[in-house]
Amino acid sequence: MSGKKDIAKDVLSAVNKKTGKNITENAVKKLANGVNENTMQDEDELRKLIKSVSTMAKVPVSEKTINDIVGAVKASGMSITNMEMLMKLMLKK
Repeated sequence: MSGKKDIAKDVLSAVNKKTGKNITENAVKKLANGVNENTMQDEDELRKLIKSVSTMAKVPVSEKTINDIVGAVKASGMSITNMEMLMKLMLKK
């Protein structure tokens, strides 16, 4: 289980470094608590998640980028355990 914790901290650090913002671990946990396997499978829920992360990180994400992320998630069958990949996709744009 400690591996998951380390990944979460790594992702949080990467987001903070990339955006120059200081997003707290509690803010991320609050957002993550609302995410489940259905979120990753439901396109509307996935779009809401992407927009929430974008707002929290104060990083604008275009509709094209959202479409690209949704397409990548659906094509890969990404699960909640692969959330790090989703974050990396968002930060690339």
